Amino acid sequence: MTSYDLPDELLVSADGPIRVVTLNRPEQLNATNHQLHAGLAALFPQLDADEEARVAVITGAGRAFSAGGDFNYIDELSRDAWLRHTSLTHGRQIVTGMVGCRVPIIAAVNGAAVGLGCSLVALSDIVFMAESAHLADPHLLVGLVAADGGPVVWPLLTSLQLAKEYALTGDRIPAQRAAEIGLANHVCPDGEVMDQAMACAHRIARLPKGAVEDTKRVLNIQLERAVLASLDFALSAEDRSFTTPELRANLDKLLNSEQKKVE
Repeated sequence: MTSYDLPDELLVSADGPIRVVTLNRPEQLNATNHQLHAGLAALFPQLDADEEARVAVITGAGRAFSAGGDFNYIDELSRDAWLRHTSLTHGRQIVTGMVGCRVPIIAAVNGAAVGLGCSLVALSDIVFMAESAHLADPHLLVGLVAADGGPVVWPLLTSLQLAKEYALTGDRIPAQRAAEIGLANHVCPDGEVMDQAMACAHRIARLPKGAVEDTKRVLNIQLERAVLASLDFALSAEDRSFTTPELRANLDKLLNSEQKKVE
């Protein structure tokens, strides 16, 4: 397998022509910190360059897919303009990297997929969800604009009305509901989600390489146009939202609550 230059928070292993990508902060439920976010930005160009890769499966270590943004990381972003600019640049690279990636990306959603985790699911090509898993994009609940996934992509996957409801409320979308409204392809027993995702990956990997890649490209041209039409505004809006008093007040409450749990 081609060597990948990634942080420890993001693992890539090979199963023949399939690359298994694992979000690797299990003790934090794979919540996003700077290292994981930067790793995801760097991942997709490397996956494209891996000539032996035919399909990628992305999942989470432990009992979650990804629990969203680490509150301490969000706090750092709200206080550090340079770090925020870097993070938003990485966010753009994650979105465009997934949409433009030559190999099909299959999400094996083994648990909660929140915030960026929800975005990774939305940007994947095929989605398998464990019965107990759910999606949620709670950016707005803490005072942030969601720029890198759900609200950008959901209107192409489900109805505009449903996209608005889940983006504006941050409500959880249980696995079965996600499948019913077009945000997931398959719902699996909890212990089978990875096996079923890998079976699909092996099936696609056996098909003619060029035809698979070009067919994905044909399909994703529609998605790419929609994403590029809104992404720059979404990112600039998210940047502004990091400096609002509403976010500061919500973060202070959340961080104080986390500190009390530790004590």
